[in-house]
Formats: sequence, structure tokens, C-alpha cells
Amino acid sequence: MKNILLILLGSFCIMTGCKKNFLTVPIQGQGSPSTDPQVALNEVTGAYNALITPDPTQSEFGEYDIHGIYFITVTNIMSDDADKGSYNGDQPLAANIDNFQITSDNTYVAGLWRGYYAGISRTNIAIDGLAHSPLPAAQVIKSTAEMRFLRAYLYFNMVRMFGGVPLVLTVPTGPENQDSSFYHRATAGDIYSKAIVPDLQYAVANLPLKSATDVGRATKGAAETLLAKVDVYLKNWQEADSLTQDVINSGQYQLMPDYSILWRQAGDNCAESVFEVETGIYGSADYGIPGYVEYQGARQDNGMGTPFTPWNNPGFDQPSGDDGYGFDAPSTSLQAAYDSGDLRQAATIINLPASSPPDTLFDGFVVPTMAGISARYNYKAYHSEILPGGSLGVTLKQIEVYIANRSLCQKNLHILRYAEVLLLDAEAANELGNSGTAIADLNQVRARAGLPPTTASAQSDLRLAIWNERHVELAMEHDRFWDIVRQGRAAQLMIASGKTNFVAGVNELLPIPSTEIAVSGGSLTQNPGY
Repeated sequence: MKNILLILLGSFCIMTGCKKNFLTVPIQGQGSPSTDPQVALNEVTGAYNALITPDPTQSEFGEYDIHGIYFITVTNIMSDDADKGSYNGDQPLAANIDNFQITSDNTYVAGLWRGYYAGISRTNIAIDGLAHSPLPAAQVIKSTAEMRFLRAYLYFNMVRMFGGVPLVLTVPTGPENQDSSFYHRATAGDIYSKAIVPDLQYAVANLPLKSATDVGRATKGAAETLLAKVDVYLKNWQEADSLTQDVINSGQYQLMPDYSILWRQAGDNCAESVFEVETGIYGSADYGIPGYVEYQGARQDNGMGTPFTPWNNPGFDQPSGDDGYGFDAPSTSLQAAYDSGDLRQAATIINLPASSPPDTLFDGFVVPTMAGISARYNYKAYHSEILPGGSLGVTLKQIEVYIANRSLCQKNLHILRYAEVLLLDAEAANELGNSGTAIADLNQVRARAGLPPTTASAQSDLRLAIWNERHVELAMEHDRFWDIVRQGRAAQLMIASGKTNFVAGVNELLPIPSTEIAVSGGSLTQNPGY
């Protein structure tokens, strides 16, 4: 088992009731953290596990989500990186998000709200358990720092999705807790100042370096990188610059020479990795983010719009050619964003122009031709599905660990990596007037991509060059939409990419789910325009 953080799924159960809200979360562990230190450690592991799925009993289209299908939709698909994909009538709620026809009863949005608060609840439970645990003080401090890192990350995504949200930093004393803060929205500023920033500052002060802790755990470098990213959002340029410089000078990270290797199992937890969601094996089966790989996999038509043409892939589990549902199709505008010769394009986009022969991927899988649903697919989400010893009478060498459950493929999700550290440092340095450092950082990233040094020098030109580099370096990595919102360019770029329903001042945020407003008795207020 490569993931030391996987725990017994049976240790979680779901509270049920006729009305579910973000306080209705899985109960963790047995016994008491104050008497059994293992209970507190299990609660820590349970919080990490929530990054895979906050409810291990559900399928990919469930009621809870943090990094699965709903997350992919409101990050990649909602941006100019991608379109919904699949066939026209498939998943209309995803189409509504893609087309900015989002309503407060969209269950994708509600699933994210519930999922993120389930994850936040797990971190709160773990922090509370650690505070009462007989574990050694050093272990309590380190584990608490890990939990505060995770809580800050979850709240950072929440505030970027919804703006101000309820600030929940304690464990409810009962199912009918009367603390009004649980059902009233704090301001976005309060979420940053009272949760995200202090949690990350605590994590920076108390987490070990990457080389001094187990794979998959939060580290000092991860906390510094995330806090620097938060500071960039808040335009705290000096703080961001100091943090990224500390990460750069730590000697813990470096760019991988081959960009394409990052998206394969061979690149998991490599020298470029700052923080990623760990997947692995549970009970002799694949255990990954539900639907993450399958949702984005290449798809033939299967008779739902164009003629079905079988596509033989001997040695693979999918002899008809299908590799998934065909969602999250890289957009025309993303394809056009790459400079000629940029090595990252081929590592990001499975491109199937009608005039070319079928694409063959790194493991020998042949992607469906234009008889398929889309012309482009997300290569970063691809996971090899060669079984041990091959299949269908053909023996192929297994390249990535796979035990035949495509919906739970062992695909690590890269949340933070060193290339982004360099680009955050470049952006902060440029805003501080230190163009030399900014250009040097930027050129490191460009050189790995096979590109010449930037020609930008003036601050405004360099700012745009850094933003453009973020686009192609981090494409399809779930950050683009939030990036262009904080840059103030969302309406301009959404409309230019053909998503003309975007309304400035409204669609930068998702609606607060109507179910949560109802459960709160109207205490939760709606975002403008919904």
C-alpha cells in the first residue's frame, strides 16, 4: 500500500435524517481521544481521507464532494480551460454550470457545500481530539498543525467558491447546536483573517520539512506555499515573496526535467511535489477519488449521437475504445494559449483532429478517433488501466498500479507543486518592483517547457506574461477560474472564450445552496444575482 494515510472505511458511519446540512457529517472513531491515543490519530487520518471522499459510502454522483466530479465541474469546466464534454444531453446540471445558468438548487453546488463542511468538520473533530489526547506534546502539536493546514485549504476553496461562508472552528455540542455562527455567513475577510491565515501561520511554525515526515503529510513547505498563494490573493506581496523565497531556499524541491511524468504514477510525490491528495489500495482494490479518472476519460459515442465504431485496444479492459465519460474536454481557447514548441501542450491535451491518426498514449492505449464524443481530452487525468499480466489474451507490461476499478483509480491529485512556487514568487517579486527575480523565476518554468526566455520587461507586460504562464503551466489543474477572478479578468476571458452568459458581479461566485438556506431558517443569505 503506497498511501500510509488510508484507514478502515468501516470506521465511518453517516448520521441520517430527513434534512441534511453541512453539520450532518460522518462520525469518526470509537472510544475517546482522551483515553485512547489511537482514536485521535484515527481522526487525523480520517480528515486526510476526506480529501479523497468525505463520504466513503457514496458513488461519484453522491451528496458529498471535495475533489470529485462536482469539483472538476466548478473549477475546470466552468473556466476557459474546458467545456463540459460528453454528449449534449448528458449531465444537464454540469451544462448549466458550464453555461453560467446556475441556480441555487443545483445539486453539484450543494454537494460541494456539504462535502467541504464535512471535511472541515473532520479537521475540527481531530483538532479537538488532539487537544484532549495523552499523546506526547510534540505529536499533538505536529498533528494539530497538519489539521489546521487542511482546514485552511478547505476554507480557501470555500471562500473562492462562495465568498463569505459560516465560520465553523469548533465541534458542535449536539445536533441542535444553537451557536448562531453555524448558520450565519462570516465575511470573506473574516474567513481569511480568522481561519485561513492563522491556521496556515500555525502550520508554518509547527510542521516539519518534506524530508523529515511521512509521504502524504502536510509539511512546512506546503503550508508556506499555500499561505503565499493566499497572500497573492490578498495582494500581500512582501509576505508572499518572503514565503516563496523560503520554500525555494529550503532545498526540498526542484522542477522535474520531464513535465509529462508529473501526471503519471511515476511522478507521484516526486521532487516537484509540494502537496498532493494520496490515493492507493484498500482491501485489495483501487481506492481513489470517486469518478475522477472515469469522468474525464476518452469516450466514444456508444450510439448516442454519431455512429458507433468499435475501437480495439488489446490488453486493455475497454476493447471498444471507451476510457470514460468524456467530460472536462480541453477548450479551443486553451489549445490556442500554448506557444509553438511548448512541450506542455502534448502532456496536457489528448488532441484528436479529424485529419490525424488516432493518438497513442504513454502506455499504448489508442484513443478513439473523431467518431468519439470530443476532439480533446484531459491527459493529466489519464490513468493506465493495464491489468497485471494484461488481458484479452494480450500480455502488456503493467505501468501503473490498477486493480480494475476505473471509478476509483489510484490517481493522486496534485494540489501544490514547485512550478507554482516559482510563479507565485515571480508575481510577488514583479509587484514589488524586483523584475530580475521575477524574470529568473519565470524563465525556469519556461525552460522546462522548451521555450525561450521571456521578452517581457516592463512591470505590466511581465505581470501578463506571468499570468499567461500560470495558464499553460497549471492548465486543467483546477485553479484557472479562481485565478482569473482574482486577476479581475473573469468576465473578459469567459466571454472571449464563448461563455457569453457570464455576468460580471454575479458569476464570480457560486450560489449558496437553497437547501442550506432553508435548513438555516433563512439565516444564510444568498449571493447577489441568484
